[in-house]
Amino acid sequence: VQLQAFGGGLVQPGGSLRLACVISGFILRGSTVGWFRQAPGKEREGVSCRRPSDGSTSYSNSVKGRFTISRDRDKDTVYLQMNSLKPEDTGVYYCGVTARRLITSQELIDDSYDFWGQGTLVTVSS
Repeated sequence: VQLQAFGGGLVQPGGSLRLACVISGFILRGSTVGWFRQAPGKEREGVSCRRPSDGSTSYSNSVKGRFTISRDRDKDTVYLQMNSLKPEDTGVYYCGVTARRLITSQELIDDSYDFWGQGTLVTVSS
């Protein structure tokens, strides 16, 4: 199983970035894919996930309304569109995947995921 996260970079406050997580060696059908981030000196926190059952999504309160998770079925890629970025969005962003059936309270917890990508750095600064 391999996950590769791309798309990070330096952006000014108010700007946008789109992250991509390319997943190989894993059957995405029926799997939950999540995006997490880790700011310097802080623990990794859940940002968003996409549920396998109906493709519905979940977001942390800190990004709700600004970030959108989506999936390209043909490319086995999950995206995180990030708009209206703030300095507090700075961190290393990771994607994770699990085939386990998760309940709502587990979806943005990193222990719920079994495989991880290497992370991509997002820096929001003027």
